[in-house]
Amino acid sequence: MTAPVSYAPTLEDRSAAAPPLRMSLAPLGSAPALLDGAWWPRSRDLAAELPPLTAVLDSLWGRITRITVNPTHWPADFPRKVPVAGHVVKVGWFLAEQDPHQLLLLSYRTSRWDLLIVPPETDPTTAAWLMTAASDPSRTSTASELMAEAARLPAPASIPAPAAGV
Repeated sequence: MTAPVSYAPTLEDRSAAAPPLRMSLAPLGSAPALLDGAWWPRSRDLAAELPPLTAVLDSLWGRITRITVNPTHWPADFPRKVPVAGHVVKVGWFLAEQDPHQLLLLSYRTSRWDLLIVPPETDPTTAAWLMTAASDPSRTSTASELMAEAARLPAPASIPAPAAGV
C-alpha cells in the first residue's frame, strides 16, 4: 500500500558516498489525506538533509519552491535557503501554526505536500511503522497523533518472536 522511495545517488553524489534517502509516500492517485508520507532524516542538520530530499521530490512533484517546519525539534540556526539542483529553496518556520512533527513542501506543479518527520534517533522498527502509517491514504491522523501512537507501541526488543510452526 505504501510507496517507499529510495534515493539512488547520481554520479556526482557517489563521490560523497551519499546514503539512501529514507522516505515513504502515499500511492499516486490516492485520496487526499492529512499526510502524504514520511521522511526519516539521518540528522537534525537541515542544511545537509533538505537538499537530497528536495532533489528527489523535484522529479516527482515538480520543482519544490518552499519548505516550512516547526522549529521545536530543530536547531535554532537552521538555514533560510538551501541550494537544490540548480535552484534555491526557501525554508521558513511556523511555531503555533504547524505541527512540530511535520514538514510542508510547496511546489509549482502539485502545490502542497505534508510529510511526517520521523526523528533521526528513532529505532528502525518504530520508524518503519511510522513511515507505513504516514503513507497510508486511509489514515486520518496528524503527524503528532502518529508520533503519540508510536510512543504507546511496545518497545521493539520486548515484542516476543512468534513460536515455531505458528
